[in-house]
Amino acid sequence: MDQGALALFMAVARHLSFRRAADELGCTPSAVSHGLRALEERLQVRLVNRTTRSVALTEAGQGLFGRIGPAFRDITDALDDLNSYRDQPIGNLRLNAAHLATEILLLPYVTRFLERHPTVTIEIVSDNALIDMVSEGFDAGLRFGETVAQDMIAVPIGPRQRSVVVATPGLFARHGMPAAPEQLRGLPCLRLRFGSGRFYDWEFERGGIEFKVAVQGPLVLSDQGHLLQAALAGAGIAYLFESQVEQHLAEGRLVRVLEEWCPYYPGFHLYYPSRRQMPSTLRAFIDFVRGERIAP
Repeated sequence: MDQGALALFMAVARHLSFRRAADELGCTPSAVSHGLRALEERLQVRLVNRTTRSVALTEAGQGLFGRIGPAFRDITDALDDLNSYRDQPIGNLRLNAAHLATEILLLPYVTRFLERHPTVTIEIVSDNALIDMVSEGFDAGLRFGETVAQDMIAVPIGPRQRSVVVATPGLFARHGMPAAPEQLRGLPCLRLRFGSGRFYDWEFERGGIEFKVAVQGPLVLSDQGHLLQAALAGAGIAYLFESQVEQHLAEGRLVRVLEEWCPYYPGFHLYYPSRRQMPSTLRAFIDFVRGERIAP
């Protein structure tokens, strides 16, 4: 049996998507579909049920996936072990991170890492939604520590993050500056909506007491980078991270308020599943993260 055909099936079984399997294999969804059909014809059994909207394993497909999955992992681990005989790790590293984490933290680390390890290829998929990184084919992810699942190994990366409430000088001149978080309710605030549909309530803390404010405003966005651009354009007051706006504050494009109420957060964590053998590219990246101190 052609191992390439089985590898194609494994990619489809992991992702339950011809498109994602094609992305992993570096081919087209059409090639994946034709290859899988050829494998089913040779085996004379249907492995996957396909519709225009979904892909699902048949009972036979589930059985095959469960039986050959460990063998494929052993092959991958064995090939990856060859990296120990090289001066440099060789291979691919696939990372998932929130848009903000990618922008302010992950890219600086990745850039420096690739300078030292030119034989590694890194793919970063930015997505604010919390996903099952294993089933989606990622080696590691980057999120705030409190959002990382308990069955993952998490490595702190970068400094603590602090929130900041900002707007342009012109907007504050027109609407006034709030002296307390409660006064935000009467001001034009830029709202953030998560992919789940839930609005983000702004978080504050003073004297050990934590509380939230459900702000209102004329503009709703789903990305913190867009919130920054809207704030710079004078569309409203934004709740961002200090590291996003330091230069804008220094140059006077934005003004901060309520500084004494804005809390610190533990910061981002690189997380990955515990497994018997870690890919050498991921091991090298984790060692690099632990040894580097890159300011966002």
